[in-house]
Amino acid sequence: MTSKVKAIVLTGNGTNCEMEMAHACKLAGADMVDIVHISELLFGERRLSDYTFLNLPGGFLDGDDLGSAKAGANRFLHAPISGANEMLIEELLKFISEGKLILGVCNGFQLMVKLGLLPALNGNFTKQCATLTFNDSGRFEDRWVYLQANAKSPCVFTKGIDFVYYPVRHGEGKFVPESNAVLEEIEKKNLYALQYSTAEGTPAMDYPANPNGSIHAIAGLCNETGRLFGLMPHPEAFLHRTNHPRWTRENLPEEGQGLAIFRNAINFIRSAEF
Repeated sequence: MTSKVKAIVLTGNGTNCEMEMAHACKLAGADMVDIVHISELLFGERRLSDYTFLNLPGGFLDGDDLGSAKAGANRFLHAPISGANEMLIEELLKFISEGKLILGVCNGFQLMVKLGLLPALNGNFTKQCATLTFNDSGRFEDRWVYLQANAKSPCVFTKGIDFVYYPVRHGEGKFVPESNAVLEEIEKKNLYALQYSTAEGTPAMDYPANPNGSIHAIAGLCNETGRLFGLMPHPEAFLHRTNHPRWTRENLPEEGQGLAIFRNAINFIRSAEF
């Protein structure tokens, strides 16, 4: 039996890309898309269990106090659900244990990493073992970048994707693992799903092709099941050719390259693998 795709796009406290992310889910064919404020989860008015696809959009969660998304991560870890005798993190972990999908973009990726959802080595979803910190340039970067997908990655979101061009908009996007051992595990298990690259398709460590100085040029990361995925670039910002900075000068397909991420997720939920 085909699963219905019920997408939830979380918003509130500084998130500002929820409309684009919801639009991407709709364009990709989700059966239902709800934009839900974090307070609705905390007050028990909405439950994650009603959905199959959780989207964590970009923005400036809690004003990036304590570092990007750190306050938001603490809220997830320590806030109870009103009247439910359950913590928000417990509901989130149950969502993950049921094999459902989570996508975090930019601030959403930062949230996933600081919660411990990524890379979640050995299935430990609440231990942070990496961070996303200040760009090497020392400033906010707003530019388009080339990305090379790792064909060996278990990531369900990047299947069939080879080489794409997405925008970045962040001040704290540099991926740094806590140790060489963590990086070695990420590399060995091919959890790096996307890398910043040159226009020729080779991993880039130099600015501006690598806009933040990320270790191993990591732009996107998944967990070992491939069902949790986060990336700093914004696929939801390239859904149509007119989003491309050179759309008047290049012969581009009508569909933007960012939609493939969302379509892969939705097709996976509808598949027998889900």
